[in-house]
Amino acid sequence: MKNKIKDSKELKSVVERLKKEGRRVVFTNGCFDLIHVGHTRYLEEAKKLGDILIVAVNSDRSVRTIKGDKRPIIPEEERAEVLAALQCVDFVVIFHEPDPLNIISSLKPDVLVKGGDWGEDAIIGREVVESIGGKVVRIPEIKGASTSSIIDKIVSRTYE
Repeated sequence: MKNKIKDSKELKSVVERLKKEGRRVVFTNGCFDLIHVGHTRYLEEAKKLGDILIVAVNSDRSVRTIKGDKRPIIPEEERAEVLAALQCVDFVVIFHEPDPLNIISSLKPDVLVKGGDWGEDAIIGREVVESIGGKVVRIPEIKGASTSSIIDKIVSRTYE
């Protein structure tokens, strides 16, 4: 499982080799703070779009920049390990920037996947992928399945 977690340099070389072998590389990214059914269904659907699924995970610093000081709940290494344990995920990489443009530009995946809550024009890396003949796919979100809603449920519960 841990051998699925790569740094960006190592993963670039793996992706180049896989693409030379004719494998179709699918890429997605996110915080993946508390893994829930929305994540697992999304990742399963993403895997169906190619041969290799790469999940880029925002680093703790990056999550704090995007979501605020109270996040992430789970440290980056543990989030990466949980994702790597999923059968549909082939590789995991942690990135430190607020958005995945650099890692997408480096890996040049064949397919870029985002959730349906992202507008097509807002998908970072779209231009990179389309410029090399790849495609961008939006997977519909699972209503009510979100890390924020799970956190809200936990926080709002009162115990007697």
